[in-house]
Amino acid sequence: MPAVTLRLSGDPDADALLSEDPLALLIGMVLDQQIPLEKAFSSPRDLKDRLGGTLDAAAIADMDPDALTAVFCERPALHRFPAANAKRVQELCRIVAADYGGDAANVWATASSGDELYARIKALPGFGEQKARIFVGLLGKQLGVRPPGWQGAAGKFGQPGTYLSVADITSAESLGRVRAYKQQTKAAAKAAAAGASAPSAARR
Repeated sequence: MPAVTLRLSGDPDADALLSEDPLALLIGMVLDQQIPLEKAFSSPRDLKDRLGGTLDAAAIADMDPDALTAVFCERPALHRFPAANAKRVQELCRIVAADYGGDAANVWATASSGDELYARIKALPGFGEQKARIFVGLLGKQLGVRPPGWQGAAGKFGQPGTYLSVADITSAESLGRVRAYKQQTKAAAKAAAAGASAPSAARR
């Protein structure tokens, strides 16, 4: 990974780990659901501390699942749903260890095209279609991972000059703009849902 400092957690130490350790970045993306993104992206640092100062895919893959769950559940818990996400992170580490030589960077470093990169990421636990496209966008925009077709694979999240997702967060100001966009999107979806239910309510 290039010498770029990501600014996703709001904590310099946690951001330094995300920037230096591809596995930490992948774990943060897995955890980025149903909790504030600052919590999601600071939890890899906390997990590393609880595991004795190292994040090793093979070691995490080989851990007793109950022991890893206990680490996630230790207060403060690493996620709102610690047990489910301990399972996701362990499966992620199994895949990294078995298919990518234990090096999370190989998930993207050896991808020959944007479509291959997207397919690899989407196959990881915790990555649906949108999150996979967001991560392709993050890799391309901030980390210089740009195999042919990466922008197409990222979809709207690969477009320059946007503030749609974590792919676009590089400062407190850009974080605010991304949050504003998400709030607008939620409000529009809520209004659309209310409009769709109005006719059926009227028929009653």
